[in-house]
Amino acid sequence: MSSVSSAELKREVSRRRSFAIISHPDAGKTTLTEKFLLYGGALNLAGSVTARKNQRATTSDWMELEKQRGISVSSTVLQFDYKDCVVNILDTPGHKDFSEDTYRVLTAVDAAVMVVDAGKGIESQTRKLFEVCRRRGVPIFTFMNKLDRPARPPLELLDDLESVLGIDAFPLNWPLGDGPRFKGVYDREKGQVHLFERTPGGAFRAPVAVSDISEPAVREKLDPDVYDQVCEELELLEGAGADFDLGAVSAGELTPVFFGSAANNFGVQMLLDRFIELAPPPAPRRSGEASVEPTSPDFSAFVFKIQANMNPKHRDRVSFIRIVSGKFERDMNVIHTRTGEKVRLSNSMRLFAQDRETVDDAYAGDVAGLVGNHDFLIGDTLSSSKELVFDEIPRFPPECFAYLHNASTAKFKRFRAGLAQMLKEGVVTEFRPLDTTGAYVPLLGAVGPLQFEVLQHRLQGEYDAETRLEHASWGFARWMRKKEGETRPEDLPELSMDVKLVRDIHGHLVALIPSEWTLGTFTEKNPDWIVSDVPFPPPVED
Repeated sequence: MSSVSSAELKREVSRRRSFAIISHPDAGKTTLTEKFLLYGGALNLAGSVTARKNQRATTSDWMELEKQRGISVSSTVLQFDYKDCVVNILDTPGHKDFSEDTYRVLTAVDAAVMVVDAGKGIESQTRKLFEVCRRRGVPIFTFMNKLDRPARPPLELLDDLESVLGIDAFPLNWPLGDGPRFKGVYDREKGQVHLFERTPGGAFRAPVAVSDISEPAVREKLDPDVYDQVCEELELLEGAGADFDLGAVSAGELTPVFFGSAANNFGVQMLLDRFIELAPPPAPRRSGEASVEPTSPDFSAFVFKIQANMNPKHRDRVSFIRIVSGKFERDMNVIHTRTGEKVRLSNSMRLFAQDRETVDDAYAGDVAGLVGNHDFLIGDTLSSSKELVFDEIPRFPPECFAYLHNASTAKFKRFRAGLAQMLKEGVVTEFRPLDTTGAYVPLLGAVGPLQFEVLQHRLQGEYDAETRLEHASWGFARWMRKKEGETRPEDLPELSMDVKLVRDIHGHLVALIPSEWTLGTFTEKNPDWIVSDVPFPPPVED
C-alpha cells in the first residue's frame, strides 16, 4: 500500500485522461495523434520530437514496416501534460487485420476519439471499433476530419452517426463550407467563428481569428451561398431544441461532434480543450463481483500489451500496464496473481514513441511500460492482493492458419526465441498437435493475413530469422470441452471431414474446421461437448 494521502490520490486520479483514437484506415487518425502532441507541447514541429527537429518520421508509427506500408500495425502509447491534466493517448491500428490489438487497447482507456473522413462518412472498420466501445460503455467523441477537402453535407454526417451507429450526436462546432471553400468553423457554445488559414505543410499551429458570425467580416470571407446555407443549418440545429447532456456522453449514448482538418492543424485545439473538460476521469473496474475504485489506496493494474524491440538500441521487452487503482511507485513489490509470485517493478518507463524516460510514480488511469523479462502475458493482473483478478482482455478466434517453417537450421535458436516473443505479444496464436512427435513446425493462427506478414518481417528484421509460410485451409477455431465431467484424452470428439484437433498454449482442446457446413456437421455429431468460438480463460497457476 502506498503512503500517498487520500486527498492527493483523489486529486491525481481526477487529473487523468486516458483515451484511444479509433478510425477506419486513412481517416487521419495518426495525423490527429501527432497534432494532439503538437498542441499539447510535446512536439515543436509535427513529425519531430522536441530537440530532434530533423526527425521527420511520424512519432507514433515507429516500426519499420509501418513506415514502409504507411499504415499503423501496432498500437502506440504516448503521454504528455496539458493544462492541469495528464493525458495518455493510445494510438491504434486502423487496419482490420490488427483489430485484436485495438480491442485490447480499448480495455485500457476511459474514452475514445473517433476520427471520420468527412468525405466518406462512416466506414466498415469504424463501425466495428465503435461497437466495441459501445459494448464497453466507453464515451466517444467524434472528429469529422479533412474538411479542407470536398466533404459530405454536415447534416448527412450527423444522420450517419445516428442511423448507422445508433448514437445521438451533438455538434459543438459547425463547418463553414468544405474543400476549397472551407473557411473555418462556428463554435456553437461560445457563439464565435474560428477562421481557417492554410499553412505550409501544416507544420505549425494554424493562426486563428475569432469573431461573431453576424459580423460583416465573416460574411465577406464566405461565399454568399455558403453563408446562407450555414445560417440555415444553424437555425435547424437550434430549432431541434436538443440540449447538450454530459451524462449521456459519459454513458456512451451521445457523441460530441467537432469539425476540422488535422493535417492543417485546424480544429485540433478546440477538440483537445473540450475533450479535457468533458471526458471522464478513470472509472471503477470489475474484479469478479467486486468493483475496484480508482481512488482505492491498494495498487492494482493489468497488462494489456507486450512489445519487444521497440528501439534497436534497447533490445528488450516492454509490458504495458493500465493502472486501475492506487499509486504506482518504482521498485514496488506486487503480486503477479496468475502465478502467485511476488514481482519487483523496478524498471518502469514512460514511452514517447521510441524515446523513453524513467517513471518514478503513476496513478490510476496512467499507462506505464515495465521493461524486462517478466513472465507476463496479456491480460495478467498485478496487485497488492492475490485475490484480485481483472478479466478485461477480450479473446478472439483466429480465422487464418499457417505453418511457419524455419528457413535456416543454423538460426533455429533465433527462430525459436523470436517466435516465443511474438506469441507473448499476441501477434499470432500457436496451436500444438496432440501428437508431438516429428520435427517442430509451429502451426499458427491469426485474425487477419497481414499479421503473418508482420510476424515474418519482424522475425527477419529483429532476429535475423528467415521463414517460409505454408498456408492452411481451415477457417474456424472452436474450443472444446465436455459438458459434464473432465475432458479426458480417451473422450475426444467425433471428427468430421478435414477437422484437425490441436491444443492451445493453455492445454485446451481446439478443433480447426474448414467451412461453415463442416462446422454444423461437427457440432451435430458432438452434442455432449461445449463448442465455443471464444478461447477458454487460461488456468490460474498454483
